[in-house]
Amino acid sequence: MSKKSSKTAALKALPEKEVAEHLARIIDEKKGYDILIFDLRGISPITDYFVICTGLSDVHNRNIAGALIDHEKPYHAEGLEAGNWVLLDFVDVIVHIFLEDIRDFYGLERLWGDAPRIEYSYDQK
Repeated sequence: MSKKSSKTAALKALPEKEVAEHLARIIDEKKGYDILIFDLRGISPITDYFVICTGLSDVHNRNIAGALIDHEKPYHAEGLEAGNWVLLDFVDVIVHIFLEDIRDFYGLERLWGDAPRIEYSYDQK
């Protein structure tokens, strides 16, 4: 995307895929699970990558989001108060943190079924 200038300083120097993988590592460190990265380049004008994960509870989801925000301030955030679906917009990468039943209900994996998936590998740490 052309919004690279909107990225915050620490992530600005990294290619978008590496930003997505970096954010996935932080999620993994906070024990988020079922982490997927979707490559939306050429498919969506909204962003280049989605990182999707599941947390164990609304408190857990807020803790995962807090760790990401502490590391890098997002351009926009939604759902922090409720914690059942937290969205953090880092411009070229959007992170979705779900409770399992909410993730199943909205089915972003089905909605973006044409997008290449990058399964997060836990040995990338």
